[in-house]
Amino acid sequence: MRLVIARCSVDYQGRLSAHLPEAVRLIMVKADGCVCIHADGGAYKPLNWMNAPNRLSESDGVWTVVNPAGEKLTITIAELISDTTFELGVDPGLDKDGVEAHLQELLAASPEVLGDGIRLVRREYPTDIGPVDLLCRDAHGATIAVEVKRRGDIAGVEQLTRYLQFLNQDPVLAPVRGLLAAQVVRPQARALSADRGIECVEVDYDLLRGIQPDQHRLF
Repeated sequence: MRLVIARCSVDYQGRLSAHLPEAVRLIMVKADGCVCIHADGGAYKPLNWMNAPNRLSESDGVWTVVNPAGEKLTITIAELISDTTFELGVDPGLDKDGVEAHLQELLAASPEVLGDGIRLVRREYPTDIGPVDLLCRDAHGATIAVEVKRRGDIAGVEQLTRYLQFLNQDPVLAPVRGLLAAQVVRPQARALSADRGIECVEVDYDLLRGIQPDQHRLF
């Protein structure tokens, strides 16, 4: 990972235009190619970013990041304060909590609940940016990348978007479409998913476990 502290301005051109005026910021370049610009505040969320895959070029204090969709991030560096690179090694990934891990296991055993004709290819399909929860095929043989969450939120959509960008570089798998499977999908996540062509499916954890809804009983 490369960490750069610099006085810089940032311009984004893509679906809209955005400008960050000159200030001291942290520029983070991850091994997968993701470029993020952070301020010293605002919690974990970057001010602007460009997900992988993309192409980063540096020339005379100007960084240009371009992705296959034609979006461009231009970072103009007025003063370079620090430029450090660290080798973090391979990340083992996030250990899911019990419910989420079990939900993934149940969906792997019954992928048809995600849609007619869907069949499992592999659980935890490995990629250079982390494992895809479920890699599936639909009834027509097209590839589906499934991200499994207890609660589907924007972070899950962003994570699945990165996987799709990576998987679609593989001619054997492409085109790959995304599916976010969760017990509950938040409205914001549905809106972002629709914008990115990702399908959302809400699944009933109890029914997958074979637990029927409460029924009227004599005792």
